[in-house]
Amino acid sequence: MTFAALIEQYTKTDGIHLCALPRVELIRYSAPTAPMPTLYQPALCILAQGKKQVMIGEDVLVYDTHNYLAVSVDMPATGQVLEASARKPYLCIKLDLDMGQIAELMIAMGLDRAVPAQRKLPPRGMAVAALTPDLLDAVVRLLTLLATPQDIPIMAPLIEREIMYRLLMGPEGARLQHMAHAESHNQQIVRAITWIKKNYDKPFSMDKLARAAGMSRSSLHEHFKAVTAMSPLQYQKQIRLQEARRMILLGAQDAATAGHNVGYESPSQFSREYSRLFGAPPVRDAARLRADPGLAFVA
Repeated sequence: MTFAALIEQYTKTDGIHLCALPRVELIRYSAPTAPMPTLYQPALCILAQGKKQVMIGEDVLVYDTHNYLAVSVDMPATGQVLEASARKPYLCIKLDLDMGQIAELMIAMGLDRAVPAQRKLPPRGMAVAALTPDLLDAVVRLLTLLATPQDIPIMAPLIEREIMYRLLMGPEGARLQHMAHAESHNQQIVRAITWIKKNYDKPFSMDKLARAAGMSRSSLHEHFKAVTAMSPLQYQKQIRLQEARRMILLGAQDAATAGHNVGYESPSQFSREYSRLFGAPPVRDAARLRADPGLAFVA
């Protein structure tokens, strides 16, 4: 069975499909989508059919059946399926990456013995790279386990470890090593990202953020933008808006309450910035997403 047929077998409808494999989602779309802002978390995305683009800042990353997307830190970005049809739908497997597991594998491979050569600026936390035959083979073998669920508890962790190994040895290996290495600048940026996510609803403080990251203000700003393609303040704004959208979509809060709870004092400012990011005011955006929930999480 082909890679595309394997995914299509378990995705009879459009949207995101969970499966018996831990940390794996299968995605199908039968038509191109509009640009959709979302929060990408560390993951590997490989396409069996179709084409996708992701926009972070001014960067536009395009991947297809010959190139995969690797995300090594939480990244607010805008995704859009470019090629898909009812006859030949967009088909994707998304495997969440555990950077702790990657760091452990680096120790086993002896890649932790020296800090990766520090560049003037760290690499971007999201990139596209050529899909190698060895990596594709491991991913296909992981998917075939769905036909024998009794094998998943034993075999899936072994194949996942092989996938991590192939990533570390492949075109994006150096990038992942930088992100996972405990003594690299990237880990300081990860600490800054973690601080922002925990304190997104509070007034922004560059001094507190710099202390949490263990960096000077100027160095933090420069390195943060290199990794995420945005400033720390811009990152906080996107996290706020994404969280407010989640609250509204779940029906837990109205727009004004959600805006206040994520840190906005002005409802009109919240509505303007929400519309600018998501392309529609909160109420209209929520109605659109409830009609097609998968749009909020295009991967």
